[in-house]
Amino acid sequence: MLKVGLTGGIASGKTFVVGLLRDFGCYVLDADATAHQVMEPGQPAHAEIVAHFGAEILDPAGRIDRPRLGAIVFADAAERAALNAIVHPRVYEAQALWLAEVAARDPRAIAVIDAALMIETGSWRRFDQLVVVHCQPEIQLARLMERNGLTREAAEARIAAQLPVAEKLRYANFTIDTSAGFDDTRRQVELLYRQLRELAASPLPQL
Repeated sequence: MLKVGLTGGIASGKTFVVGLLRDFGCYVLDADATAHQVMEPGQPAHAEIVAHFGAEILDPAGRIDRPRLGAIVFADAAERAALNAIVHPRVYEAQALWLAEVAARDPRAIAVIDAALMIETGSWRRFDQLVVVHCQPEIQLARLMERNGLTREAAEARIAAQLPVAEKLRYANFTIDTSAGFDDTRRQVELLYRQLRELAASPLPQL
């Protein structure tokens, strides 16, 4: 099985790229969706997050209000680190289980995990190949402002909270530039899939 990490800056087009890879036949897991699951009421991360940040981050149903929590952690690096220390170990455990299930089902699978902070946390080392999705900075900023309804200042703060894209690109085995829109991105992803398929079909190295 070929384990592929996919990352990139916020609002860089990762979701579209991941959707295409799924359509082409890759197994895909979204780390953000996994994080949502481990933060649900009754899960260990939920209790720890509430203990650290206080009950004011909860909505009326007792679930964590992610925009409210996001406003705290994106404005404070120490609080962001505290949240990551609670959530990331639980996410890694869930990912490991998923990878094991995919490998058992399809030994020649391409298993893709999409995670925004893969390089920042060092978890990229767990993968055979790393794909970095990116776009021009002004396009990224405009997309984020429109998608999340943020002011320019708030959007810039969220982008600044992540590792600069130029630094992420240094780790990449493959890159996808989404700046030119859907059709151009689709062409790049189709080529990427063919390259990953060849790697997944290659004989395993002899130890």
